[in-house]
Amino acid sequence: MDTALVQHRITLAPEPGVGAAARDTAHRFLADARDHGGAVPDPAQDTLLLLVTELVTNALRHTDGPCTLCLTLQPAAIDVDVTDTSPHPPVPRTPDHTGRGGWGWNLVHHLTEAVEIRPTADGGRPSTPVSPWSNAGPGRNAPLTAI
Repeated sequence: MDTALVQHRITLAPEPGVGAAARDTAHRFLADARDHGGAVPDPAQDTLLLLVTELVTNALRHTDGPCTLCLTLQPAAIDVDVTDTSPHPPVPRTPDHTGRGGWGWNLVHHLTEAVEIRPTADGGRPSTPVSPWSNAGPGRNAPLTAI
């Protein structure tokens, strides 16, 4: 049985403005969730926008693109699925303090309760972060799951 309350999906190409398009989708998702009685707490909204930006940017930066973003509101969490074209799982890097990256995957793990990587039949793999509403807030895992 599907328990999803609201779901939004968009395919994004590696082009300028893709981060803004992903965030716009997340904003529409949050408004739709609110309209369907699934209001998302403010800290979780901020976390969702950060995760969507980070996951989509990384998916397009480290693959040949495109990627698909799917946001699903569950009764007590949000699933954030980003499926890209790479058959390889993301590899955490040591953050570079001079601005050359390495923060993203560590940030995703810090902001979520769990991250699951599942290969797809066509060689890609979705990554989804998730966590319960009760954990939302600064310094704690967010109510989001990444697959």
